[in-house]
Amino acid sequence: MTAILFLPLTFVLVLGYAVAAVRAAGERPGQGPPPWRLYPGGNWVALALLLLTAPFVLVGLLISNALHIAALWQSNGTLLDVESFTAAVLILALPWGIVVLVLMPHATARYAATHRARDLFDFASSLRSVRRDFAAWNVTVAAIVTAWAIGLACAALFCVGVVPGVFYAILVSAHATAAVCPPSSQRRPEGTDQPAR
Repeated sequence: MTAILFLPLTFVLVLGYAVAAVRAAGERPGQGPPPWRLYPGGNWVALALLLLTAPFVLVGLLISNALHIAALWQSNGTLLDVESFTAAVLILALPWGIVVLVLMPHATARYAATHRARDLFDFASSLRSVRRDFAAWNVTVAAIVTAWAIGLACAALFCVGVVPGVFYAILVSAHATAAVCPPSSQRRPEGTDQPAR
């Protein structure tokens, strides 16, 4: 739980736990989350997220520079920097979120099931899986987005704290993500797509 409290510093560790939670939800549904300890694998998920995010950061810098116009914002100095940066983030937040939600649930589910990093970066397979079983993906994404919205709302509105909110969101997201990958006993041979349950 301390890892969530210091999330910017422990990002990789929290991602490792999230992968373990996906694995546990797929292999032992209904048995509860895995114990909180250090799990491997978070570094690969962090790298995948970095690869997906880097193009948006570069485009965001271009948009921020293009919107860095004092006459547009009626401001200058630091306030102008903040306004142009915020506008770029708001413009790119939705496209970035869509890309991550299209590619990462299936990739994370495959990685959690097989323990092979290459399954995490097989984005073409993720696209095929979404196209093949759009309904299951849609339910998974709805659960993930709702869990994070509730988790962050609990932290902000009800003063519950960021740790329980993020922990709740991780567990719900893990359970939803595991739904797009079959249990280990039903995995298909390597090279075939994973059907949703």
